[in-house]
Amino acid sequence: MTTKSRYQAPALKKGLEILELLAAATAPLNMSDISTALGRSVSEIFRMLQVLEEHRYIARGDDGYRLTNRLFALGMSQPPVRNLVGIALPVMSEVARRTGQSCHMAVASGAEMVVIVGVEAPSLSGFAIRVGYRRPLHRSASGRVLLAFQSADVRQAMLDDVRLAGADFDRAALAAELDAIAAKGLHTTPSPVLNAITDMSVPILVMGSARAALTVPFVDGPGARVTLDASQAVLRHAAATIAEQLSPEVRDGLYQRVVDHGAPDAESDG
Repeated sequence: MTTKSRYQAPALKKGLEILELLAAATAPLNMSDISTALGRSVSEIFRMLQVLEEHRYIARGDDGYRLTNRLFALGMSQPPVRNLVGIALPVMSEVARRTGQSCHMAVASGAEMVVIVGVEAPSLSGFAIRVGYRRPLHRSASGRVLLAFQSADVRQAMLDDVRLAGADFDRAALAAELDAIAAKGLHTTPSPVLNAITDMSVPILVMGSARAALTVPFVDGPGARVTLDASQAVLRHAAATIAEQLSPEVRDGLYQRVVDHGAPDAESDG
């Protein structure tokens, strides 16, 4: 049985509905689109759109309204996220230096992964992902890692969110792929965006679950500073270093294997 909330705030509810609708949209929406999608009249949402735009939560262009990064920036200002970014950034800079590749870190945000920090490659051959970039969890290396390294219940809930967001996928096939990623300890896959790039992603584990995913879009070719395998070793070691600083007591199987093996000095690889 659904219980009715004791308190009602109709204007706030309309504002939240608009933000959630724009967050799920793949393209800007005009006022008529928003009115139809929410089942509200244009006059109901007109003032709300004006206020949200005035406070810079949404922006209006020729093609309609879209979310700004203001909500993202508010989330980034929270101490847990600031702590994660502050710990990860110097480690990621070392990954970029040793491999000559760019590096970024992503966390789960609803049915998507979102990049919260990135370090560009020190050479001309790197491929960087912008901070704030989003993609459905099941359609990216980072997202699959975030799904793979969760308890069964948490993974199920995350996949339910993906399904509710409108994604269509074979749950059994995806589950098998996620189990294989968890067994291997990392995920490598050709980039869905550009040729000659291999996305490599590893989990940053806290209490046995992926709090974030650390990813290198590896650009192969004559300009590559180290091999793919060497970059994987550096990436694994970096994720373990970040996890150790976030939660020193974490010693699950994957983390211990990474620490026991260590990472070879990538700069010594040809």
